[in-house]
Amino acid sequence: MLVLGSAALVVAWSSLALASGHQHGWMALLAALEAAWMLRLGGMRPGWPRTLLALAATVAMIACVQWIVASGHIGAQMGLAPWQAMPKMGAGYVWLLSRMANTGVDLLCLALAPLLAAWAARR
Repeated sequence: MLVLGSAALVVAWSSLALASGHQHGWMALLAALEAAWMLRLGGMRPGWPRTLLALAATVAMIACVQWIVASGHIGAQMGLAPWQAMPKMGAGYVWLLSRMANTGVDLLCLALAPLLAAWAARR
């Protein structure tokens, strides 16, 4: 359930960001809650494994979205779809573009999301 929910959220967040031209960092908080919720619905027992898995899933979703959005913007300038541009993008370049594109509020939300996931998954 976690993989399916995470994939759906990554697609929704990436689509929103590419369509609007904004990063929508607040979606990271939803990603954190979604990861904890999916693990609960999947029947995983509370504890450190569930907490760490929710935290890791949240970080992975944030990284995927940042990569897809950067690839979408740069790929569009080269006539490529985001999935075609993704393998051509290096991690350093994605990091640079993400730092430039995210506002202070976006960065705050991205930083708080793993903490929220850990907190929500422990209960």
